[in-house]
Amino acid sequence: VAVQQMVDARASGVMFTIEPVTGDREKIVINASWGLGEAVVSGQITPDEYVVEKKSLSIVKRSIARKKRRIVYDRRGGTRWEDVPSEMQEEPALSDKQIVELARYGLEIERHYNCSQDIEWALDSKGRLYILQARPETVFSKEGAEQREVSVKPEGEVQILIRGLGVSPGYGSGRVRVVLDVKDISEFKEGEVLVTEMTTPDWVPAMKKAAAIITDLGGKTCHAAIVSRELGVPCVVGTERATKVLGEGQVVTVDGQRGLVFEGRLEKERPEEERAVPVTAPPVVTATKVYVNLSVPEIADRVASETGADGVGLLRAEHMMLSIGKHPRLLIQEGGQQLMIDAFSKGIAQVAEAFYPKPVVYRFLDFKPDEFLSLPGGERFEKDHVGPNPMIGFRGQFRYVKEDDLFRLELRAIKKVRDEMGFRNVWVMIPFVRTLEVFRKTVEIMHQEGLDNRREKDFQLWIMVEVPSACFMIDEFCREGIDGVSFGTNDLTMLVLGVDRNDASVQEIYDERNLAVLRAIAYTITVCRSYGVTTSICGQAPSVYPDYLEFMIRCGCTSVSVNPDAVRLTRQMVASVEEKIKLERALGLESAHRIAKIPMEEFFFWKKLPR
Repeated sequence: VAVQQMVDARASGVMFTIEPVTGDREKIVINASWGLGEAVVSGQITPDEYVVEKKSLSIVKRSIARKKRRIVYDRRGGTRWEDVPSEMQEEPALSDKQIVELARYGLEIERHYNCSQDIEWALDSKGRLYILQARPETVFSKEGAEQREVSVKPEGEVQILIRGLGVSPGYGSGRVRVVLDVKDISEFKEGEVLVTEMTTPDWVPAMKKAAAIITDLGGKTCHAAIVSRELGVPCVVGTERATKVLGEGQVVTVDGQRGLVFEGRLEKERPEEERAVPVTAPPVVTATKVYVNLSVPEIADRVASETGADGVGLLRAEHMMLSIGKHPRLLIQEGGQQLMIDAFSKGIAQVAEAFYPKPVVYRFLDFKPDEFLSLPGGERFEKDHVGPNPMIGFRGQFRYVKEDDLFRLELRAIKKVRDEMGFRNVWVMIPFVRTLEVFRKTVEIMHQEGLDNRREKDFQLWIMVEVPSACFMIDEFCREGIDGVSFGTNDLTMLVLGVDRNDASVQEIYDERNLAVLRAIAYTITVCRSYGVTTSICGQAPSVYPDYLEFMIRCGCTSVSVNPDAVRLTRQMVASVEEKIKLERALGLESAHRIAKIPMEEFFFWKKLPR
């Protein structure tokens, strides 16, 4: 069990070892504010910004924000907001010496990982700097990514309505829609300009449809900034008063490069020459496939080209449902069946086309009763299903046989993508599989809708292994004709150990590397290999624990699926493990690999049983 000190931060924030908006690799950008870093990351405040030149470590820009509030550690437990003393509000959160020291750490981390980094840090009351987290920057850190500079060309007299911080380059025009509560995003229409105080992950369905995004709060490293860059949507944050100044329905143009919002619809300034096509390095080849997890179809083209992933190991359906903006049962009641089929087939096809001919494994909807409550119709259709623990309630394949009308709409969308649109690289995966009996009923519904993996050679049926019963009965599932399994380690750990992963009071015993969990995985992979069934993992464990990845490969796992920002690093790690195994075999060495200090032989418990 890892025990970490809580850094009671005087100041904290985020550092990019690349200019996150333009992609300038010669700059380091630091955002800082008083208190804990949650306020900076979530975009709930506008932070200071310091820009450091890498070669000289000289500070080339300082933008000091008025920092009125901060999040601090609450001695009674948790955190709380408080007002920043007036004399500190316009003071820099970091001294020049601390800025340079932090930048130097950033350079060391970048050199270690050999790619641009997104780093979270904290400064305690004694002036000590702590690095809390480092991960690859998600937009420009891939080979071939180029700097971006797109702006608008004002024609004649134009009025600047408001200024802020440009965090996602490009321009976008449309009618303003002011949304102050995430519950109202269902009213947001395609092509409108989203104006709000700040965003959180719940806002992504609206952000995907926006022509541009404007927020009152936030800096270059807040949620709105990072997501808008990943989506390629122009964005201006930290305007302080956009929700008050901009009127509902007002036509504006957003310049995400310069942080300006203009009155009316302006013309794009076109580059004189086409950009050269970047030359990328040859990909690392591995026997173990490295797939990518994807939720937002709109970014599929970029993810496919930048990551070089071998396919999509997990295409989540939940964001497609959220984008429709209504609870699926309400949609059906209103006669919107075709709307759902069309929306899902469009999203799935978008991903399938981006990765074609590589496989795309679509996971059917697996929403828990509490997850869609905020959608129109949610309270009405879900309140009777929300039990004491929705994580093990009315979800997964059990829901498909109880509400087969909804499941059939997904199946028809899949069939449309494969048969009418021609994307035969789309496969399917059934989540939260509990029993053989329900699995058979689910497959029967699939057959009734014309989807049969036994008859179509280019169609595969996978199941998620998240429930211990699926591990114990894996030989039976293999005999039923499944083509693949994918481990969801979050739920599997919860159910093997009997630990609610959402209950903070028992988190000290929640561990994906517990021997019982690893034995369940090792046994499942071994049985699947004997039946020629492919195995994968789409949980977080391989990204969190490097030795977990080696464990999976040594057990015989045929693929791993990770988030877009981890694909390149994961492929390098996979190649390293595979090379290590080849050398061991060539030299006749026995593996001394351990995971969580447990020798590999301990996982294959059945081999030690008396005959």
